[in-house]
Amino acid sequence: MDFKQLLNGIVADTEKHAKWLNTLSLMENTGARKISASEHKTDVTLIILKHAAEEHRHAFYLKKQISKLGAGLCPNYSDEYLLATHDSRYYLNMLDVQVCKYLKSELNLSGNELKFAAYLLVTYAIEVRADELYPVYQEVLDSNGSKVNVKSIILEEEGHLEEMLVQLKNFSPEWERHAGRAVEFEDMLFRKWLVGLEKEISVE
Repeated sequence: MDFKQLLNGIVADTEKHAKWLNTLSLMENTGARKISASEHKTDVTLIILKHAAEEHRHAFYLKKQISKLGAGLCPNYSDEYLLATHDSRYYLNMLDVQVCKYLKSELNLSGNELKFAAYLLVTYAIEVRADELYPVYQEVLDSNGSKVNVKSIILEEEGHLEEMLVQLKNFSPEWERHAGRAVEFEDMLFRKWLVGLEKEISVE
């Protein structure tokens, strides 16, 4: 089952669609919290603040979209209101762990330097994914005539990716190699996540 086919199966089922939106909201919220947790005590840039604020807005926006599907659906982030619960909850944490191990091994980073470098690489990998995921989701929403839409998120994620590229180029002359490794780590986690999603969508 390819990703678009998987999304068609999700969008066609109101309860699963609500859980999908709730799951995306959870993951955006986790991302926002991780950005805030990686901040230096004093050296906080406008871009970092903007990015954390926009990720929180995405979590809020996706949560609000659920009401377009019906009343009382997915009131919180409890397991029963999520898809592929374990993989969804720990997706970003696992990526962060893998990237930190890589940075320690390759660049011998620690402390605030490690936190900032991990923020750059993890966020870049996630933005690359978001740049692929949300447009496909929007296409499926349009083809199904859904009231839900994620167009505003697509625009902001494109801007995030451009901002991360600027920061990565300033971070290291070998940024492409490091970013490529982060994308590889993320791709493995994404494929595992899809397997979990597919199992839930097929169980009927």
